[in-house]
Amino acid sequence: MPAGKRRNYRMAEEMGNNIEFKVDRKNLFKEETFTDLKVCSIRRLTPVGEDGKADTSRKTIYVGQTSLMSPNGPLPIQAIIQAKELAQAFKRFPEAMIGAMEHLMEEAKKMKEKEDSRIIVPGRGPA
Repeated sequence: MPAGKRRNYRMAEEMGNNIEFKVDRKNLFKEETFTDLKVCSIRRLTPVGEDGKADTSRKTIYVGQTSLMSPNGPLPIQAIIQAKELAQAFKRFPEAMIGAMEHLMEEAKKMKEKEDSRIIVPGRGPA
């Protein structure tokens, strides 16, 4: 085995010893995906018990997903959609994606400002 692969194998082996794969049996969901095969993908997460039967004491969660094309390739976007049923989730999908996109743009702006503040201009110290 080449040295690089041996090193990666050892790193994975060491990480595996520190990772705990414990299932939270009180937080199980059945996942279903609905899509228009164009823009919209909605995951419906239905709470279930360990036996796989619906857990009506918890709320169903709807998560919208889409991708925007950027100069660096597709940019995945996802957001929780506040809805009680699937039809309502489809109706609220555009609003949720716009909100997620605005949040993503705001985060990118903050990261850029943070990076820009680290630029050192000769004679003036940090910008």
